[in-house]
Amino acid sequence: MANPTASATLPTLLILASGRGERFLASGGTTHKLQADLGGKTVLERTLDAVRASGLPWHLEDRGHPGMGDSIAAAVRAAPDAAGWLILPADLPLIDPQTLLALARASTDADVLVPDYQGQRGHPVRFARRCGEALRALRGAAGASAVAASFPSARWPVDDPGCVMDIDTLADLERARALFRQKTGA
Repeated sequence: MANPTASATLPTLLILASGRGERFLASGGTTHKLQADLGGKTVLERTLDAVRASGLPWHLEDRGHPGMGDSIAAAVRAAPDAAGWLILPADLPLIDPQTLLALARASTDADVLVPDYQGQRGHPVRFARRCGEALRALRGAAGASAVAASFPSARWPVDDPGCVMDIDTLADLERARALFRQKTGA
């Protein structure tokens, strides 16, 4: 779902929501992690709220795929005319919309831009348009790390713990709830 008012020079956000959430269920979760409650909304709704607030064009890839590589390839194929892509796993509900915008607008010669929060690699990872063929060719369980390693890349410092706070287990969800309460006072 693209935002027609966003600049054609900015990358498209690709929200990956195709995983099965098996680690979350194995940790005691009773629902898919993206449907878990986080402050009165689902994890997925919180992520999409941030995406919408960024004003960037975006696509939600939520069809079942055999692996992360297949999901990324399908999402890139769904946005063929994008100026580039920001690949965002849907289980990062506390990502700040300003982080998304900063990464989209960052001026760099690197084809791959990785957010860095206090020395931790975060998401979304930005890929230049010239990475498209390699991203569309991805298959299987591996994500886009091989593509990232094949192109000039850089780390981009951000002040957003939400870019590294993904929900894989019930313990992760509890940490996210605590940070959400801290940020919102709820």
